[in-house]
Amino acid sequence: MTHEDSSPPVRPAELDPDSAVVRLAPQLAQFAAVARLEHVTRAAQLLDMPQPTLSRAVARLESELGVDLLARQGRAVRLTRAGRLLLGSVERALAELERGAEAARAEDDPTAGRVAFGFLHTMGTDAVPALLRDFRAGHPRVRFQLAQDYVAAMLDRMREGELDLCLVSPLPDSPDLVARPLDEQRLHLAVPADHRLAGRRRIRLAEVAQEPFVAVEEGYGLRMITDGFCAEAGFAPRIAFEGEEAETLRGLVAAGLGVALLPPALVARPGVVELEVTAPRTRRAIGLAWVAGRPLTPPVAAFRDFVLSRKGRLLEHD
Repeated sequence: MTHEDSSPPVRPAELDPDSAVVRLAPQLAQFAAVARLEHVTRAAQLLDMPQPTLSRAVARLESELGVDLLARQGRAVRLTRAGRLLLGSVERALAELERGAEAARAEDDPTAGRVAFGFLHTMGTDAVPALLRDFRAGHPRVRFQLAQDYVAAMLDRMREGELDLCLVSPLPDSPDLVARPLDEQRLHLAVPADHRLAGRRRIRLAEVAQEPFVAVEEGYGLRMITDGFCAEAGFAPRIAFEGEEAETLRGLVAAGLGVALLPPALVARPGVVELEVTAPRTRRAIGLAWVAGRPLTPPVAAFRDFVLSRKGRLLEHD
């Protein structure tokens, strides 16, 4: 009889009862709960265990490692530098364990489970809520863990196993990732209502080469795209202010602090006029990405296939 198992064989040393990992494992999740809440009593309530027991568990962990992980102020705590370093590794390990547990449970119940989904800030207002609503109509038991971040950070989190799928722009070109285009989104030039060009409907981007720009911070996909379009128009944008949210940038434009390339506003912002850019063609590709070769749980695979089925219709409101 043959037994098929894709898991790598476990080396005997990994099960050594004297290894630090085996000894420390029970305390790591408890430490993470205290670190997240920065409060021993609330963490004990969350874990449904006596507060003194939790305190002793964290103290044993510190003793085993030989470092202070928490600076205590009564029952409130804050992480030491060593604690922050350990917490990062613990969070990643717990996320991987949760992913494995979800995969095991999903084998028997493909209609339930968790999807960790990352997406652009600018997609969170309308497109993503509509996707989730429509998907949940047919999969009401699937749970979602949602994350909004800049593209590079989301892709790193996906590689580390914290996220299953990411809705991104621009699409990554990396051999360890799969990316599928879904739609294109127009980017308009937002200018103050009293701007010299505000009476126009269309402009060439080169016409604002000397204007101050407001833009998202470096590392964000929209910033890379903005810089690229400006370079195509023959200039480097003079960035006067940087932010993280499109609506914040729109507010800066309304205040007369600069112009910005932004997705269309769902609701018109007072003091802002949006102009169509005719040269270059300011559109950004939006697509779905996941890690190549990594098995997807049935709920993640179902959501991926659902999102891909919306190709060309993701931004129907745009």
